[in-house]
Amino acid sequence: MESKKCFFLMQNRMYAGDAVRSALGLAVENHYSHAVFMYNEYPRFSDYVKENIDWIRDMEGDVLTLDGDDVEGVELTKISLEELGEKLREADYIIPYGLPKQSKTPPPACSED
Repeated sequence: MESKKCFFLMQNRMYAGDAVRSALGLAVENHYSHAVFMYNEYPRFSDYVKENIDWIRDMEGDVLTLDGDDVEGVELTKISLEELGEKLREADYIIPYGLPKQSKTPPPACSED
């Protein structure tokens, strides 16, 4: 089986942990998997998510941030929009992961706070 190059584009932090886990799953299946945090939408980086990020890198993938801020305790590779565009041209699969951020505030039972 030929290895594919896959990019997970995450634009909503609610789904970022799942997207990192999915990227790791493809990396374990011998694909080059990359996760991209967009718009400074970072999840709460639990130890579990941090371990998944490290494992993605161990499997020859990367976790990128699109012109993002530094996140304490997590090392993300910064990339510009132009550089991301170049990388996406080489990709076999581009996966926009999760729903876009909602314009209305969720009810208190559903919010992260």
